[in-house]
Amino acid sequence: MKRRKRLGLTMLVVGLPVVATSLIAALAQSADEPKTKGATEAKQELPKCPVRGEPINLAVSTATDDGPVFFCCSQCIPKFEAEPKKFEEKVAAQRKALAALPRVQLTCPISGESVKTAVFVEEKGQKVYFCCKNCRGKYEDDPAKYAGKLANSYTYQTKCPVTGKAIDPKVSANAPAGETVYFCCKDCPERFGKEPAKYAPKLEEQGIRLDLSKTKP
Repeated sequence: MKRRKRLGLTMLVVGLPVVATSLIAALAQSADEPKTKGATEAKQELPKCPVRGEPINLAVSTATDDGPVFFCCSQCIPKFEAEPKKFEEKVAAQRKALAALPRVQLTCPISGESVKTAVFVEEKGQKVYFCCKNCRGKYEDDPAKYAGKLANSYTYQTKCPVTGKAIDPKVSANAPAGETVYFCCKDCPERFGKEPAKYAPKLEEQGIRLDLSKTKP
């Protein structure tokens, strides 16, 4: 009987370092969890509107020969178009900031048609897609010629507001005020159309603020 007690005590003492190590590891993991969660939920910082200097709304833009220019509201567009040279430096800063954001190419920079993922060229470590091999050839002959159209071919909405999955560029619908919203599949536009206000926060997380004033009650 005494030998059994001693054996049990020995196992308990030997096991202490293992338990302590596991406890320390668990505490360390627990301490790291809020940081990881916070990094995931951190809202992306948006570039500034060249007119007012406020964060842009990626649903409000105008296309130019050099690419899109985004604004905080639609009232800024005519002010920009009246004196575009006045805002050149701020537009350049905006485009530099936008280069760091994720985006999805929607259309061919040559034809404006939907792209095919099997037809592309690699440029600076990224793929540029086209609708056909003919357009790809034209682009390769003079990429600089189509730089502006390529810049206008992207959306910065990368996730479906309904499911959170990656968007399918071919599946889209208009929000109540006319903004184009992209989805992952054909089932999501109907769900979004019934309750746009419910899914608007998911778009706002991606920098797209919808005008819901025209939503039907």
